[in-house]
Amino acid sequence: MRLLVTGAGGQLGTDLVRVGSAQPNREVMGATRASLDVGDRDAVLAAVLGWKPDVVFHAGAWTAVDACETDPARAWRANAMGSRHVAEACRLSGAHLVYVSTDYVFDGTADRPYNEWDRPNPQSVYGRSKLAGEGEVAAGCPGAAIVRTSWVWGHNGPNIYRTVLRLAAQGRPLSFVDDQRGCPTFSGDLASMLVRIGIARLPGVFHVTNQGATSWYGFASEIVASAGLDPALVEPVSTSDLDPPRPAPRPANSVLDNAALRAGGIELLPDYRDALRRATRVHDGT
Repeated sequence: MRLLVTGAGGQLGTDLVRVGSAQPNREVMGATRASLDVGDRDAVLAAVLGWKPDVVFHAGAWTAVDACETDPARAWRANAMGSRHVAEACRLSGAHLVYVSTDYVFDGTADRPYNEWDRPNPQSVYGRSKLAGEGEVAAGCPGAAIVRTSWVWGHNGPNIYRTVLRLAAQGRPLSFVDDQRGCPTFSGDLASMLVRIGIARLPGVFHVTNQGATSWYGFASEIVASAGLDPALVEPVSTSDLDPPRPAPRPANSVLDNAALRAGGIELLPDYRDALRRATRVHDGT
């Protein structure tokens, strides 16, 4: 079986290549941003039609949320048009497409977790461009899987886990907001579920996160404690007190209900605290 991963140089893409390659009967082509510009239709068609993968994991995106606000043209090219090109290539080649989307497609005002059938209402350029990508995938490649996730962290690339460990080890005080809630999702666990969905050629919209909800402040505190450092290094702040304020609005409620997985009888990812314990053991070399 042949698998192609866009965005293979990112934190999720790196884990997708690793997980996808774990079985000897699979061959994985990792396409980084440098090797494949998803905004270039001809390049995407040449890569997919030339390599003929069975499954394409479209993790390539511009995820710099604040930068998207100041450069919307780049966001729409990468996240919307790029997804159009990948969807077209998969339809023409017969590859099953798994598109990675985001909690930012919701406005965050609900008083409960969002399920797959809730109506999106993105408030940022990033969220709108990713929702547009969902629409391009649904229209351009019927039968594709659209997987929304949230608060991805792991051993690769810049993310809260690596940043908190680095700064806390220096004894520097940290401030994180306590009025935004979500489900921290370990990149390795997410990659495993994405590969499962892709191999099974499951269609439709799925929410995939580790279980358990917390705030950014709560998660940062747990990261510090997991490393044996003093959680008091982390201080809570409100979003309105951030100085300077963030250009892009963040959903106050990013908690995603994994209802489609549950209804399909698929075991959900473990609690994020379990993932944190596993990641810390690897980080410590134990």
